[in-house]
Amino acid sequence: MSTPPSNPPAVPQVDPLPAPTPEVKVPPTVEKPTGWRAALEHTGIPQSWLKRPKMPSKKVMVFVGTVSGLLGAYYYDRKQCRLIRQSYIDKVKHLAEEPMPPWELPRKVTVYACKWPGDDAHDRSAKWFRTYVKPILVAAAVDYELKNGNQHGALARLIAENIRDRRRIELGLDPAPEERPPPGPPRPDGDKRRREMAGGTILIGRHTLKEYMEGMRRGWTKSLVKLDVDEVVAKELENDGHFDEPAPPESDSSEPESKPTPPPVAQSSIIFSPMQLKMPPPPKPPSPPEQPAIPPHLDVPPTQIPEQPPLTLVSYTSLLGFTNIPRMIYGYFNRRKDVRMGAEAAYRVIVNETRPFNEPTSGSALMDPESSNDNSDASTLGDLAFDLSAESHYRSNYKETPETIAKARKSYYEALPKKLETARALARREREPTKDEVKFPPPTEVLLRAERLKKEKKWRDELDGFEILNKQKGVSWDDRMKSALAVTVEGELPPPPPSARDEADL
Repeated sequence: MSTPPSNPPAVPQVDPLPAPTPEVKVPPTVEKPTGWRAALEHTGIPQSWLKRPKMPSKKVMVFVGTVSGLLGAYYYDRKQCRLIRQSYIDKVKHLAEEPMPPWELPRKVTVYACKWPGDDAHDRSAKWFRTYVKPILVAAAVDYELKNGNQHGALARLIAENIRDRRRIELGLDPAPEERPPPGPPRPDGDKRRREMAGGTILIGRHTLKEYMEGMRRGWTKSLVKLDVDEVVAKELENDGHFDEPAPPESDSSEPESKPTPPPVAQSSIIFSPMQLKMPPPPKPPSPPEQPAIPPHLDVPPTQIPEQPPLTLVSYTSLLGFTNIPRMIYGYFNRRKDVRMGAEAAYRVIVNETRPFNEPTSGSALMDPESSNDNSDASTLGDLAFDLSAESHYRSNYKETPETIAKARKSYYEALPKKLETARALARREREPTKDEVKFPPPTEVLLRAERLKKEKKWRDELDGFEILNKQKGVSWDDRMKSALAVTVEGELPPPPPSARDEADL
């Protein structure tokens, strides 16, 4: 009996998924401009320009705020500089309009500036004078003569030499220089001295005050004998042994035969090779006649220094070094301080009101090299404590000047014997020159002697300048300067007389 086939189980029917409806993108609603924007839209202006402005990002706000703040500070500072300078020019410009005889010379002041300790630029303080002081002097028709010390101590040596020359002329030891007489009627004998006293002296910075006072002390207290610095240094270096001939090596007695030695060459006679004799040496100038001996009663320092032109002390500081960068940035946006300081100094020179120089109460300690100028002694230094805080801005490596010079001198003298050996071997034709020596001839012994003299003079001048400008040493002083110096003070010019145009208006 056959069984009927079994039916498969029923599979439940699942409704098919509905077809995804297409996403309809709704266009963004564009806000139609209204008011004046709708009116400007029809003029052709792009629509992007008519959108409402948005708040800038944080970075943009920081950038714009910083730049606008710096530009505003710069503009304000330079505007104040122009106003301050113009205000002082208006005070003194009437002096330039006063009539004067055609043969009369304008008032003339002497300006001293020198190299800041540790600074490579020698004319930085002179540029400061031309920028901040000179415009006021020019507005008042005041002439000036600028003397700048290019090296440390050079200004002190220049002032001392000028004073000694003046003393020699006044004592009749030297003839007075011939000067072309100015046009106009004959002038009295003391006219030049009168103009010098009516002019004045401007000292830029404390470092210039130190060199000026040291030059005054040397010029008025030292001997009048003229010394040739090159000759003095050459005599000191003559027997130091650096240019002596090396001792010949001792011969060994064990050697059976010795080679014949060439005849000795005199040390003073130097034979030059043809490659070194490119040009004949220039003829030596005739030696100057010997100066007659100065009588002992004339070579005596004066008991009292004559009166000097009034001094105008101007504060000045040169900021150098990495640690002073914040002060440099601040000073760049605060130039009005320098403008006011220079204008006030020039105004004091023009007014020419003076007071006696405040002498120190402990003059003997000022000449002690171990004495220090700290702020506690400022009350006893008088006017010698002028701008004492500026010495704190000296470069830190300036105090190492003696050690630096000692190292340079040591390295030079260590390399000198090899240079001498080469120069003498070529001069005596003991060997042939190399290719490099043919192309670049080494210096001869004569040139090496001249180079050594030049270096020694430079090193000694730098040490002399360091002894003057060292912050551990005070300003030079001599009791004979008490009644010779005066300092300008603040004052007011008399009001200008009414002009003819003003009287007509009245």
